[in-house]
Parts: sequence; C-alpha cells; structure tokens
Amino acid sequence: MAKLTSYAGVNALITGASSGIGRDLARRIAAGGARVALVARRVDRLEALAEEIRQQGGEALVLPCDVAERDQVFAAAERAVEHLGSVHLLVNNAGYGHHRRFLDWDLEDMERMMRVNYFGALYWTKALLQQMVEQRRGWVVFVASVAGKLAVPEESAYAASKFAMVGLAEALSYEVEDAGVHVLTVCPGTIRTEFFDEEALERMPPVARRMMVDTGPLVEAIIAALAAGKHEITFPRKIAAAYLVRALAPVLMRHSVRRTTIGNRRQRP
Repeated sequence: MAKLTSYAGVNALITGASSGIGRDLARRIAAGGARVALVARRVDRLEALAEEIRQQGGEALVLPCDVAERDQVFAAAERAVEHLGSVHLLVNNAGYGHHRRFLDWDLEDMERMMRVNYFGALYWTKALLQQMVEQRRGWVVFVASVAGKLAVPEESAYAASKFAMVGLAEALSYEVEDAGVHVLTVCPGTIRTEFFDEEALERMPPVARRMMVDTGPLVEAIIAALAAGKHEITFPRKIAAAYLVRALAPVLMRHSVRRTTIGNRRQRP
C-alpha cells in the first residue's frame, strides 16, 4: 500500500486549480512542502494562487490548459516534467456540471462535459502515468462524485462522465499498484463551491442543500485518505450508506430518489 504521509519533495500537478477543491488542495499540499503545477483555463486566477503560494515560501508553476483538448494536455504535461523533473502526484480534479432534463439538454454541452470531466482525466493520466510507473512511485487522484456511484434525475450527462471516471480509476488501480503507483477515487457529495451556480441551487433537493459542506473538510479527508493508502472515499462518509441501500434494496432506492428529487419539485408552489 503506497501511503503518502509527507509532501516534502513531492511534485504535484492539480487540474481545475483555479477555484474550489483544486485551489484549496493546492494551498494545503504546498504548505506541506510540495511543489505544485496549477492547471486551468483562467490564467489570472492561477497566477494569483501561484503568487499566494510563493509568498508563503512555496513553489508553483502556472500551466494554462483546456483539459478537454488532448494536444494542450500533452504539451502542458511536457512543460510540467521539464520544470519539475518528474510528477509524483496527479490530481484529476477539473470538471463541471449542470442540472437539466435530458430532453432539454444541449447535445454540444453534453459532449463537452464528457470531454472535460472524463477525457480530461484520461488525457492527463495517459500523459503522466508512464513516468510514475518507470520511477515506481506515484499517486493518481480522481475527483469524481457521488453522482459517479448513484445517478439522479437531471444529472444524466454529468453522472455519465463521473461513472466513467470511477470505472477508469478502479480498473487502473489494479493495473498499476504493483508498479508502486497508488490510485485514489474521491466521491464528494455537495461541496460549497462555484460548481453549484444559481440554476443548480434552485433545482437542488432540500436534502442535498442541507448536506452541503465547505471544501476544507473534504481536502483534509483527501489528505487523510492518501496517508492511509485508501483506494476510494466518499465525503461526507455517511452518504456511502446509500450504496448499500441501492445494492440490497433497489426498489426502495428508486422510490427514495424519486421522492426527494422529482416528487419534491412537484410539491413546490
């Protein structure tokens, strides 16, 4: 079991680092001694984060990149390796979502979502995994979602992209663990970030709004999971009970999901 207990001397690359989970995780591991490569499209935000990390005595590299574009990913990965020498920790965090009925969802956006959420992670992993295997040391984190384990109405395209990510991560973990590379899948619930815009908050079931938490505890859960050598975590942890309900009582699960999502909206004035 490859446990990551110290970030001193660790070279990390985080996608989706301009806000939310990626930004706060970058801050956290940089404070622990990691050199961080920051990937996103919003250069101004990356530069501001990099400067903040440098002022705290850390080292940060800004890598503007659209993770949905394969050529951009491989070019940025090459720059990261040239600058850092190697990458020990890859965090596939970039992603976005919407809450829309399938019939109302624009097909181009659904395709874009799969390219960003799934293919972005696929491209970055393909670009950096080989050198981790060769050095027999590395960690790959896939920030998926509870929606990658439990599908709900109005998240069809998003759930599909996250189900794909969860499957990729699980299969990959078996393939590379004997080569010294550890794979961690993270399935967050509703986390208080820019990810949830006004549209999402308006359509979100009350139970999901009540369970929304800040990024800080999630980041600490990721750090703890890497230190413990875990392969998968759900956060908050109590949500994982729903996986068992779905497996043992699927009819009950369907009723509960319909009641708390579609049924709840029908009851609104």
